[in-house]
Amino acid sequence: MKKIDHFPLIEIYGNPLCRGLQYGEQARERIATSIDLYSRSLRDLSLGKSEILDLANNFIPKITDWAPDLMDEMKGIAKGASVSLSEIMLINARTEILQLAERGVNFIDNHSDGCTGAIIMPKISASGEIIHGQNWDWSEECIGNTIVLRVLKEDGPSLLTFTEAGGLARSGLNSVGISITANYLKCDQDYKTLGIPLPFIRRRALECRYYSDAIRFVATTKKSGANNMMLASSEGMGINFECAPDESFAVLPDTDGLIVHANHWQHVAALSKLKDTGISWSPDSFYRDYRVKEKLKSLNRKLDSEDLKEAFFDKFGAPFSVCVPPYTDNENDPGATVAMVIMQQKKGLMEVAPFPALNNDFKSYRLEIEESKF
Repeated sequence: MKKIDHFPLIEIYGNPLCRGLQYGEQARERIATSIDLYSRSLRDLSLGKSEILDLANNFIPKITDWAPDLMDEMKGIAKGASVSLSEIMLINARTEILQLAERGVNFIDNHSDGCTGAIIMPKISASGEIIHGQNWDWSEECIGNTIVLRVLKEDGPSLLTFTEAGGLARSGLNSVGISITANYLKCDQDYKTLGIPLPFIRRRALECRYYSDAIRFVATTKKSGANNMMLASSEGMGINFECAPDESFAVLPDTDGLIVHANHWQHVAALSKLKDTGISWSPDSFYRDYRVKEKLKSLNRKLDSEDLKEAFFDKFGAPFSVCVPPYTDNENDPGATVAMVIMQQKKGLMEVAPFPALNNDFKSYRLEIEESKF
């Protein structure tokens, strides 16, 4: 397989403003790439620079009230990277901003911000420890704007997150063993009101010391649009939350000890209350999670992280597969599985392979785990 450069590790510490300054200075080039990527996407919708920044600025008062410390961190990122606060907000609210912009020009989005995630529960884990992972499907260009961020904190758990440069969090784990991944969902209740952008919710979940607090942030925070978030704890619990803008539906592990989720709604109550509007852009979701689950179950033994990797390498239906090779869609947007992320929380271990359809070389990133007080 082709050798591909791994994602750089950025480590930050101190108060929010200091952390942001360090982040911006270390990741300046990749932050510029993030801004350029999403600015171009919005310009393709005939938006000028002032209109783009206006969309980003809509979220600043909300975040200032909801998470003033994270606003300070973003101000530091902007200063360190020599960009505007609005441009850092563009990165952190890019899902919401792109959707709002597309709705403003009646653009039909068929590009899949896909992802397939899974949690292996301790009952079927060879080590007796939980394993949590995801394939992140998005723009091929994100290979050049993504990082692994290690945030060392004195006022709460430290965290390790895989994220686009300038972003506060995407997938990750923290020093008390809580982990999160996220998958795209759509429903007919999306974007009727503005909620909290998703990276802020994921970051707050990773800052939690207690699993129940992380659940509260994921399940109850008002969102602009639907999203699927998988939360796991090294103590041996995993729950998948199918989130509509104003309510969430918990999908628990199946009797085999697995949770697998792609990009369609599964919860019976959700399907009775909401219309799944994402099928047209991601019909492959129906077989992606099935393929991963069946590959794992067919082994008929206890599972380890290598088994999860092998399931995520599945190429059935390519390019619309669990592991998506770089390809160009009908709108000339380059897509791919940008990274495979595998986490073992008790070990404080995150393994990441860039472009896994072309590369099976993983890099290990680590976080020191705190001893439990209970």
